[in-house]
Amino acid sequence: MVGIIFLGIVVFLFILSIATVQQGTVAVITIFGKYRRVLRPGLNFRIPFVEKIFRRISYQNRSIELKFQAITQDQANVNFSAMMLYAVLNQETETMKNVAFKFLDERSFMQALVRSVEGAVRAFVATKKQSEILLLRTEIILHVKEQLDAQLEAWGYHLIDIQINDITFDEAIMRSMAQVVASNNLKAAAENEGQALLITKTKAAEAEGNAIKISAEAERQAAQLRGQGVALFREEVARGMALAAKEMEMANLDASFILFSMWTDAIKHFAENGKGNTIFLDGSNDSLQRTMLQLQSLVKGQLGK
Repeated sequence: MVGIIFLGIVVFLFILSIATVQQGTVAVITIFGKYRRVLRPGLNFRIPFVEKIFRRISYQNRSIELKFQAITQDQANVNFSAMMLYAVLNQETETMKNVAFKFLDERSFMQALVRSVEGAVRAFVATKKQSEILLLRTEIILHVKEQLDAQLEAWGYHLIDIQINDITFDEAIMRSMAQVVASNNLKAAAENEGQALLITKTKAAEAEGNAIKISAEAERQAAQLRGQGVALFREEVARGMALAAKEMEMANLDASFILFSMWTDAIKHFAENGKGNTIFLDGSNDSLQRTMLQLQSLVKGQLGK
Protein backbone atom coordinates (compact mmCIF):
# COMPACT_ATOMS: atom_id res chain seq x y z
CA MET A 1 0.00 0.00 0.00
CA VAL A 2 2.84 2.38 0.88
CA GLY A 3 4.56 1.44 -2.35
CA ILE A 4 1.47 2.36 -4.34
CA ILE A 5 1.21 5.72 -2.59
CA PHE A 6 4.92 6.40 -3.18
CA LEU A 7 4.55 5.45 -6.83
CA GLY A 8 1.55 7.76 -7.13
CA ILE A 9 3.53 10.62 -5.60
CA VAL A 10 6.40 10.02 -8.00
CA VAL A 11 4.06 10.00 -10.98
CA PHE A 12 2.39 13.15 -9.76
CA LEU A 13 5.71 14.94 -9.30
CA PHE A 14 6.84 13.76 -12.72
CA ILE A 15 3.71 15.16 -14.30
CA LEU A 16 4.22 18.46 -12.49
CA SER A 17 7.81 18.62 -13.70
CA ILE A 18 6.80 18.39 -17.37
CA ALA A 19 6.34 21.71 -19.18
CA THR A 20 5.49 21.99 -22.86
CA VAL A 21 6.14 25.17 -24.80
CA GLN A 22 4.32 25.87 -28.07
CA GLN A 23 6.18 26.67 -31.26
CA GLY A 24 6.71 30.43 -31.66
CA THR A 25 6.78 31.05 -27.90
CA VAL A 26 9.14 30.74 -24.95
CA ALA A 27 8.44 30.36 -21.23
CA VAL A 28 10.26 32.48 -18.63
CA ILE A 29 11.01 30.49 -15.44
CA THR A 30 11.44 32.09 -12.01
CA ILE A 31 12.47 30.64 -8.62
CA PHE A 32 10.82 32.37 -5.68
CA GLY A 33 10.09 35.35 -7.94
CA LYS A 34 13.63 35.66 -9.35
CA TYR A 35 14.50 35.02 -12.98
CA ARG A 36 15.97 31.56 -13.52
CA ARG A 37 15.96 30.53 -17.16
CA VAL A 38 14.00 30.37 -20.46
CA LEU A 39 12.26 27.26 -21.75
CA ARG A 40 12.33 26.80 -25.55
CA PRO A 41 9.57 25.24 -27.69
CA GLY A 42 9.01 21.53 -27.10
CA LEU A 43 9.09 19.28 -24.05
CA ASN A 44 10.90 20.74 -21.02
CA PHE A 45 11.36 19.77 -17.36
CA ARG A 46 11.25 21.98 -14.31
CA ILE A 47 11.48 21.53 -10.58
CA PRO A 48 7.92 21.21 -9.25
CA PHE A 49 6.75 23.81 -6.71
CA VAL A 50 10.10 25.64 -7.05
CA GLU A 51 10.41 26.67 -10.68
CA LYS A 52 7.35 28.49 -11.91
CA ILE A 53 6.41 29.70 -15.36
CA PHE A 54 6.25 33.43 -14.84
CA ARG A 55 5.18 34.32 -18.37
CA ARG A 56 4.84 32.83 -21.82
CA ILE A 57 6.14 35.17 -24.55
CA SER A 58 5.34 34.89 -28.24
CA TYR A 59 8.01 36.03 -30.69
CA GLN A 60 5.63 35.83 -33.64
CA ASN A 61 4.59 38.96 -35.53
CA ARG A 62 1.70 40.86 -33.98
CA SER A 63 -0.47 43.65 -35.32
CA ILE A 64 -2.69 46.31 -33.81
CA GLU A 65 -5.19 48.79 -35.26
CA LEU A 66 -4.85 52.41 -34.14
CA LYS A 67 -7.30 55.31 -34.38
CA PHE A 68 -6.33 58.72 -33.05
CA GLN A 69 -6.50 62.45 -33.75
CA ALA A 70 -3.85 65.13 -34.28
CA ILE A 71 -3.90 68.91 -34.80
CA THR A 72 -2.01 70.66 -37.58
CA GLN A 73 -0.06 73.91 -37.36
CA ASP A 74 -3.08 75.83 -38.65
CA GLN A 75 -5.39 74.23 -36.04
CA ALA A 76 -7.12 71.64 -38.26
CA ASN A 77 -8.18 68.33 -36.72
CA VAL A 78 -6.80 65.28 -38.54
CA ASN A 79 -8.13 61.77 -37.92
CA PHE A 80 -5.72 58.88 -38.48
CA SER A 81 -6.42 55.18 -38.97
CA ALA A 82 -3.24 53.07 -38.88
CA MET A 83 -2.03 49.49 -38.61
CA MET A 84 1.18 48.65 -36.75
CA LEU A 85 3.14 45.40 -37.12
CA TYR A 86 5.69 44.53 -34.43
CA ALA A 87 7.44 41.56 -32.85
CA VAL A 88 9.94 40.55 -30.19
CA LEU A 89 13.41 41.73 -31.22
CA ASN A 90 15.06 38.28 -31.09
CA GLN A 91 15.11 35.07 -29.01
CA GLU A 92 18.16 35.90 -26.93
CA THR A 93 17.93 35.53 -23.17
CA GLU A 94 18.42 39.24 -22.39
CA THR A 95 15.70 40.19 -24.85
CA MET A 96 13.28 37.75 -23.25
CA LYS A 97 14.09 39.14 -19.81
CA ASN A 98 13.31 42.68 -21.02
CA VAL A 99 10.02 41.58 -22.54
CA ALA A 100 9.01 39.65 -19.41
CA PHE A 101 9.97 42.21 -16.74
CA LYS A 102 9.90 45.71 -18.32
CA PHE A 103 6.13 46.05 -17.95
CA LEU A 104 3.71 44.89 -15.33
CA ASP A 105 1.60 43.07 -17.88
CA GLU A 106 0.73 42.97 -21.58
CA ARG A 107 -1.93 45.64 -21.15
CA SER A 108 0.61 48.13 -19.78
CA PHE A 109 2.96 47.45 -22.68
CA MET A 110 0.21 47.96 -25.26
CA GLN A 111 -0.84 51.22 -23.65
CA ALA A 112 2.75 52.53 -23.74
CA LEU A 113 3.20 51.41 -27.34
CA VAL A 114 0.00 53.03 -28.59
CA ARG A 115 0.67 56.29 -26.75
CA SER A 116 4.21 56.41 -28.14
CA VAL A 117 2.97 56.04 -31.72
CA GLU A 118 0.27 58.67 -31.23
CA GLY A 119 2.76 61.07 -29.65
CA ALA A 120 5.25 60.70 -32.52
CA VAL A 121 2.54 61.32 -35.14
CA ARG A 122 1.09 64.31 -33.28
CA ALA A 123 4.51 65.91 -32.86
CA PHE A 124 5.13 65.64 -36.60
CA VAL A 125 1.67 66.83 -37.67
CA ALA A 126 1.86 69.84 -35.35
CA THR A 127 4.70 71.24 -37.52
CA LYS A 128 2.77 70.91 -40.80
CA LYS A 129 -0.18 72.69 -42.38
CA GLN A 130 -3.49 71.10 -43.29
CA SER A 131 -2.79 71.27 -47.05
CA GLU A 132 0.49 69.34 -46.61
CA ILE A 133 -0.71 66.38 -44.56
CA LEU A 134 -2.23 64.28 -47.35
CA LEU A 135 1.04 64.44 -49.27
CA LEU A 136 3.24 63.45 -46.30
CA ARG A 137 2.01 59.92 -45.60
CA THR A 138 5.42 58.36 -46.23
CA GLU A 139 7.24 61.07 -44.23
CA ILE A 140 4.94 60.47 -41.25
CA ILE A 141 5.70 56.74 -41.28
CA LEU A 142 9.45 57.33 -41.49
CA HIS A 143 9.28 59.83 -38.62
CA VAL A 144 7.38 57.38 -36.38
CA LYS A 145 9.82 54.55 -37.08
CA GLU A 146 12.79 56.82 -36.42
CA GLN A 147 11.31 57.95 -33.10
CA LEU A 148 10.25 54.49 -31.87
CA ASP A 149 12.99 52.14 -33.04
CA ALA A 150 15.42 52.83 -30.18
CA GLN A 151 12.67 52.93 -27.54
CA LEU A 152 11.13 49.63 -28.65
CA GLU A 153 14.52 47.91 -28.72
CA ALA A 154 15.01 48.92 -25.09
CA TRP A 155 11.72 47.14 -24.35
CA GLY A 156 12.79 44.05 -26.30
CA TYR A 157 10.64 44.69 -29.40
CA HIS A 158 11.12 46.15 -32.86
CA LEU A 159 8.71 47.89 -35.17
CA ILE A 160 8.41 45.92 -38.43
CA ASP A 161 6.04 48.22 -40.26
CA ILE A 162 3.40 50.86 -39.80
CA GLN A 163 0.77 51.69 -42.42
CA ILE A 164 -1.48 54.75 -42.36
CA ASN A 165 -4.68 53.45 -43.90
CA ASP A 166 -6.77 56.60 -43.78
CA ILE A 167 -6.33 60.32 -43.16
CA THR A 168 -9.50 62.38 -42.78
CA PHE A 169 -10.39 65.87 -41.62
CA ASP A 170 -13.47 67.33 -39.98
CA GLU A 171 -16.58 67.51 -42.16
CA ALA A 172 -16.32 71.28 -42.73
CA ILE A 173 -12.69 70.97 -43.83
CA MET A 174 -13.46 68.01 -46.08
CA ARG A 175 -16.27 69.98 -47.70
CA SER A 176 -14.04 73.01 -48.32
CA MET A 177 -11.31 70.76 -49.73
CA ALA A 178 -13.84 69.17 -52.08
CA GLN A 179 -14.90 72.63 -53.24
CA VAL A 180 -11.27 73.57 -53.91
CA VAL A 181 -10.73 70.40 -55.92
CA ALA A 182 -13.95 70.98 -57.87
CA SER A 183 -13.02 74.58 -58.67
CA ASN A 184 -9.53 73.51 -59.77
CA ASN A 185 -11.07 70.87 -62.02
CA LEU A 186 -13.43 73.44 -63.56
CA LYS A 187 -10.50 75.79 -64.09
CA ALA A 188 -8.45 73.07 -65.76
CA ALA A 189 -11.43 72.08 -67.94
CA ALA A 190 -11.94 75.71 -69.01
CA GLU A 191 -8.25 76.06 -69.82
CA ASN A 192 -8.30 72.84 -71.85
CA GLU A 193 -11.44 73.95 -73.68
CA GLY A 194 -9.85 77.32 -74.45
CA GLN A 195 -6.70 75.65 -75.75
CA ALA A 196 -8.77 73.31 -77.92
CA LEU A 197 -10.80 76.23 -79.33
CA LEU A 198 -7.62 78.19 -80.02
CA ILE A 199 -6.06 75.23 -81.83
CA THR A 200 -9.26 74.69 -83.85
CA LYS A 201 -9.46 78.33 -84.91
CA THR A 202 -5.75 78.44 -85.68
CA LYS A 203 -5.97 75.36 -87.86
CA ALA A 204 -9.09 76.71 -89.59
CA ALA A 205 -7.34 80.02 -90.28
CA GLU A 206 -4.28 78.20 -91.61
CA ALA A 207 -6.46 76.04 -93.85
CA GLU A 208 -8.38 79.08 -95.13
CA GLY A 209 -5.13 80.94 -95.77
CA ASN A 210 -3.68 77.97 -97.64
CA ALA A 211 -6.89 77.67 -99.70
CA ILE A 212 -6.76 81.37 -100.62
CA LYS A 213 -3.09 81.06 -101.49
CA ILE A 214 -3.69 78.02 -103.68
CA SER A 215 -6.71 79.68 -105.35
CA ALA A 216 -4.72 82.86 -106.03
CA GLU A 217 -1.83 80.87 -107.48
CA ALA A 218 -4.22 78.91 -109.69
CA GLU A 219 -5.90 82.14 -110.87
CA ARG A 220 -2.51 83.68 -111.62
CA GLN A 221 -1.46 80.68 -113.67
CA ALA A 222 -4.83 80.64 -115.46
CA ALA A 223 -4.56 84.35 -116.30
CA GLN A 224 -1.01 83.82 -117.51
CA LEU A 225 -2.13 80.97 -119.74
CA ARG A 226 -5.07 83.01 -121.07
CA GLY A 227 -2.73 85.88 -121.91
CA GLN A 228 -0.33 83.54 -123.61
CA GLY A 229 -3.26 82.07 -125.59
CA VAL A 230 -4.44 85.51 -126.73
CA ALA A 231 -0.90 86.50 -127.65
CA LEU A 232 -0.41 83.32 -129.64
CA PHE A 233 -3.77 83.82 -131.38
CA ARG A 234 -2.88 87.36 -132.38
CA GLU A 235 0.55 86.24 -133.50
CA GLU A 236 -0.95 83.54 -135.71
CA VAL A 237 -3.53 85.96 -137.14
CA ALA A 238 -0.83 88.50 -137.95
CA ARG A 239 1.38 85.79 -139.47
CA GLY A 240 -1.53 84.54 -141.62
CA MET A 241 -2.35 88.07 -142.81
CA ALA A 242 1.29 88.75 -143.64
CA LEU A 243 1.56 85.52 -145.59
CA ALA A 244 -1.68 86.21 -147.50
CA ALA A 245 -0.48 89.73 -148.30
CA LYS A 246 2.84 88.44 -149.64
CA GLU A 247 1.09 85.88 -151.85
CA MET A 248 -1.29 88.53 -153.27
CA GLU A 249 1.65 90.88 -153.86
CA MET A 250 3.46 88.14 -155.75
CA ALA A 251 0.26 87.59 -157.77
CA ASN A 252 0.05 91.35 -158.51
CA LEU A 253 -3.27 91.64 -156.61
CA ASP A 254 -4.35 94.50 -154.37
CA ALA A 255 -3.96 93.66 -150.64
CA SER A 256 -7.05 95.71 -149.87
CA PHE A 257 -9.11 92.77 -151.08
CA ILE A 258 -7.94 90.79 -148.02
CA LEU A 259 -8.90 93.61 -145.73
CA PHE A 260 -12.33 93.88 -147.35
CA SER A 261 -12.81 90.15 -147.00
CA MET A 262 -11.88 90.33 -143.28
CA TRP A 263 -14.32 93.21 -142.82
CA THR A 264 -17.19 91.31 -144.41
CA ASP A 265 -16.34 88.13 -142.42
CA ALA A 266 -16.44 90.15 -139.22
CA ILE A 267 -19.86 91.54 -140.07
CA LYS A 268 -21.06 88.03 -140.92
CA HIS A 269 -19.73 86.74 -137.55
CA PHE A 270 -21.54 89.51 -135.69
CA ALA A 271 -24.78 88.63 -137.47
CA GLU A 272 -24.52 84.90 -136.77
CA ASN A 273 -23.39 85.08 -133.11
CA GLY A 274 -24.88 88.31 -131.90
CA LYS A 275 -27.77 86.50 -130.10
CA GLY A 276 -30.15 89.40 -130.66
CA ASN A 277 -27.73 92.11 -129.50
CA THR A 278 -27.64 95.34 -131.45
CA ILE A 279 -24.21 96.32 -132.80
CA PHE A 280 -23.70 99.68 -134.51
CA LEU A 281 -21.02 99.84 -137.23
CA ASP A 282 -20.11 102.94 -139.14
CA GLY A 283 -20.49 101.84 -142.75
CA SER A 284 -19.75 105.22 -144.32
CA ASN A 285 -17.05 105.59 -146.95
CA ASP A 286 -14.84 107.65 -144.61
CA SER A 287 -15.13 105.12 -141.78
CA LEU A 288 -14.48 102.21 -144.12
CA GLN A 289 -11.45 104.01 -145.54
CA ARG A 290 -10.06 104.68 -142.06
CA THR A 291 -10.55 101.06 -141.10
CA MET A 292 -8.79 99.90 -144.28
CA LEU A 293 -5.86 102.24 -143.62
CA GLN A 294 -5.51 100.92 -140.05
CA LEU A 295 -5.55 97.31 -141.25
CA GLN A 296 -3.04 98.10 -143.98
CA SER A 297 -0.66 99.66 -141.46
CA LEU A 298 -1.01 96.56 -139.29
CA VAL A 299 -0.25 94.29 -142.26
CA LYS A 300 2.75 96.39 -143.30
CA GLY A 301 4.08 96.21 -139.77
CA GLN A 302 3.89 92.45 -139.79
CA LEU A 303 5.53 92.36 -143.28
CA GLY A 304 8.36 94.52 -141.97
CA LYS A 305 9.03 91.95 -139.27
